[in-house]
Amino acid sequence: EVQLVESGGGLVQPGGSLRLSCAASGFTFGSYDMYWVRQPPGKGTEWVSTIKSGGGSTSYADSVKGRFTISRDIAKNTLYLQMNSLKPEDTAVYYCRVTVGRTLWGGQGTQVTVSS
Repeated sequence: EVQLVESGGGLVQPGGSLRLSCAASGFTFGSYDMYWVRQPPGKGTEWVSTIKSGGGSTSYADSVKGRFTISRDIAKNTLYLQMNSLKPEDTAVYYCRVTVGRTLWGGQGTQVTVSS
C-alpha cells in the first residue's frame, strides 16, 4: 500500500527557511510525478510544486517561484521541499501527493507557521 509521511514543519520567522520531507513507500518512487500542495487556514488546497518522473523537470506556483525548491532522492525514497524567504502567507499545512493508478494518495501533512 502507498504510504506518504511528511515531516519538517514548524514555526519560523518571516524570512526564515525550512525543509520539508516526504518519505514514500509502497510504489516505485522514481517512476511517478510527485507534488506538494498546501492548505492555508480557512482556505482550500492549493498546488505548490511538481517534480516529474524521468528527467525530473520541476514547476512551481507563481506565489513560491524563486523561493521554494522541490527535489527528490530516489535512493532514499524521499521527496523534499526547500522553502526559503518564508512569508506569513506561506502558513499552511503542507502535503505531498502522488497518483498511483487511479488513486490520489497523500500523507497526514506537516504544519508550517510563519510568524514573528
